[in-house]
Amino acid sequence: MSLASGSSTRRKIPEGLEPAEGLKPPEERGTPPTGTPTTGTPTTGTPTTITPHTGTPPASTEEPAAAVPIRPGRLRPQRASVLPRVLRAALTGATKSVAIVALLLAWELAPRFGLVDRTFLPPFSEVAQAWWELVANGQLADNAQASLVRSFSGFGTAVAVSVPLGLLIGWYRPVADLLNPLLQVFLNTAALALLPVFVLLLGIGETSKISIVVYACAWPILFNTISAVRTVDPTLLRLAKSMDLSAPRLFQKVILPASVPTIFTGIRLAGAVSIVVLVAAEMIGAKAGLGYLINASQYNFAIPQMYAGIVTISVIGVAFNQLLVAVEKRLSSWRVPATS
Repeated sequence: MSLASGSSTRRKIPEGLEPAEGLKPPEERGTPPTGTPTTGTPTTGTPTTITPHTGTPPASTEEPAAAVPIRPGRLRPQRASVLPRVLRAALTGATKSVAIVALLLAWELAPRFGLVDRTFLPPFSEVAQAWWELVANGQLADNAQASLVRSFSGFGTAVAVSVPLGLLIGWYRPVADLLNPLLQVFLNTAALALLPVFVLLLGIGETSKISIVVYACAWPILFNTISAVRTVDPTLLRLAKSMDLSAPRLFQKVILPASVPTIFTGIRLAGAVSIVVLVAAEMIGAKAGLGYLINASQYNFAIPQMYAGIVTISVIGVAFNQLLVAVEKRLSSWRVPATS
């Protein structure tokens, strides 16, 4: 039948598949179409008036169901594998320690194969055993404590004096011109050469040992600080002056941050010098300390104990240097790391 004729066509629905009452068209379920005012009589015999549809849906008395929020799927970031990082760290540690392991292996094998006299250079295993015996009886701890107190006291005093003095000399040219000849004289005078002078003037007590450490540590810190101030990037200084920064703010914001790497180079050099000079001072006149332990072991021909003291000094020096490197990284965290 043609749709243009205006008559409706319907499909024949098989029996048993008829739609439910609520889904039937209005004319099939006995309900007039929406918007047509009619009056109907229900089956109970009570007349009921059906009001016409006004276009506004009737208010429902049932509470609407809570809407379940639909969250868009989030892509979880893929975690980086931990294994490659562990392997990379292990490879780096092995690369850095291979030279030390080779040295210790050569130290162990050379005396055993007769390449050197075992009397004067015992194998490393015997030295390690002697070191453990010194740890067990408390001698190593007592002597190391005495040396560390002297070394850190002199080193700290040198840092506290040399850094401000170096900043002053490096920033003010008249002060540098006045003190530079005198500083050059003391720089070229070895600290160990003045050790007898310190002993004569200050005695053989703690004062002379700490003073010689201060003297030896002051010059690397002082001259590196002067060089750090004089080599600050001129562009940074011009930018800071263009913003009308005061002298204290200029030091705080520009001079000190730019000088930290060079200053710490001198501090690290001074840290190594403090231990070396102190050991030499303890060998001359002391009743405790690692230098005293090494000297006494040599006189008593306790060669493994002597090497144990030397190894302890080396370990302390490496640990102290790593501590200074960590402090330098903390204070110069603003620096952009160099890219390879």
